[in-house]
Amino acid sequence: MSSLISADQTLTVGELAQVLRWTLDEAFGSGVWVAGEIDSITRARSGHVYFELVERAERAAPGAPPVASLNVVLFRDDKERVNATIKRHGNAIRMEDGVSVRIQGMLDFYPQRGQLQLRMIAIDPAHTLGALAADRDALLRALAAEGTLRRNADVALEPVPLRVGIVTSLDSAAHADMLRVLAGSGFAFQVVEIHTPVQGVDAPAAIAAAVRAAVDAASDVVVLARGGGSRTDLVAFDHELVARAIAMCERPVFTGIGHETDRSVADETAHTACSTPTAAARAVVQRVEGWLEQLDTTGRRIEVCGRRALAAAESRTGSTADDVAQQARAASRRADRSLDAAARRLARTGRAATALAGRRVAAVTHRLSVAGPAAERRASSRLDRASARLSVSGRHEIRHAQRQLDAIATRVRALDPALILRRGWSMTRRDDGALVRSVRDVSPGDGIVTHLSDGTLDSTIRVRQRPSDDLSP
Repeated sequence: MSSLISADQTLTVGELAQVLRWTLDEAFGSGVWVAGEIDSITRARSGHVYFELVERAERAAPGAPPVASLNVVLFRDDKERVNATIKRHGNAIRMEDGVSVRIQGMLDFYPQRGQLQLRMIAIDPAHTLGALAADRDALLRALAAEGTLRRNADVALEPVPLRVGIVTSLDSAAHADMLRVLAGSGFAFQVVEIHTPVQGVDAPAAIAAAVRAAVDAASDVVVLARGGGSRTDLVAFDHELVARAIAMCERPVFTGIGHETDRSVADETAHTACSTPTAAARAVVQRVEGWLEQLDTTGRRIEVCGRRALAAAESRTGSTADDVAQQARAASRRADRSLDAAARRLARTGRAATALAGRRVAAVTHRLSVAGPAAERRASSRLDRASARLSVSGRHEIRHAQRQLDAIATRVRALDPALILRRGWSMTRRDDGALVRSVRDVSPGDGIVTHLSDGTLDSTIRVRQRPSDDLSP
């Protein structure tokens, strides 16, 4: 129809607009499929959706202008049909800024604004999902080739990670679920909360910065989480910025992103990937619980070893007590013999001294009777000196014998069984008087007598039933 317009014909703006619309209808009467990236999307209260479909240069810098753009409008009536298509694909995509789409529309010229726009009437979800999968696979291959894909998995995890850095959208359901799990554990967790948007064009850079902030806050472990959503809602966690921030993180990163069936690049690079935010928080709690269980196991092992050592010590103590008692009785017998020998020596010494003194007195008396008074005086003087020496010698012998007796008595007292019993030891005998040296010396039903420092105890041997939880061998 535009060919009917002559070169010198003058049209009004409205007439030209109408000619343009007729021309577009003639050229694209059945519509056209266009691929591009959604930008500046707006959802009006009327139910209409407006956005720009842009084409960006390959490896364009962030914020660089597109090489081409086209205004798109999705009217409310057409939106219902588009949403039905998305629903048939499991609601896997959501139209948001940065999402690559392939859409069908009718080209139209909007006279009021003098601009060309595409009226969207259909969408191809497979294109979006395929593009996401291709980008995801390419990034995973690049990280694997660099050797950084599983770098964070090799970062050591604290045995008791009580300082937890949570990276998520605060006040979200995921945030509340994780706090509930940590608080309900009963452990003294210190939570460092780092807020970040989890979807949108700016989300990847914000998430990467939040992970680094959690490390700067001295977190023992970083939990990166987001609740469920469409595949395109989770696209930020497939971004290279997020993947590299996790891979190079100096602390272990636990992820809980989306639903149980979702798996992102962030999950592949994380230390531990969990199915949901709640599962990620539980994984941290289980780490602490595991450490406590290991501590309890070690304590029980120490208890068992201690009981064995105590039983062995008690056995050695009983044997030692028997040896001491035997040595004490032997020492007592030796002391008795030594006392008897000393007493006999003392008696012999006394009798010999008395006999000697008697003989000397008789001799002096005889000499006195012969020699007269002078001799009597000399004899009396010698007798006095002899008596004095005899007295000194007798006292010396007596003191020497007394010291020997005292030393023997001291040794006897040191080995006295009664003294050993007062120190806390005891001796046990069977009814027949035989000394009990081992548990094998008695049988159930036997009577025993235990000798203590202040008396004796009569007992009967019975079988001991071990409790079911007794860990002793």
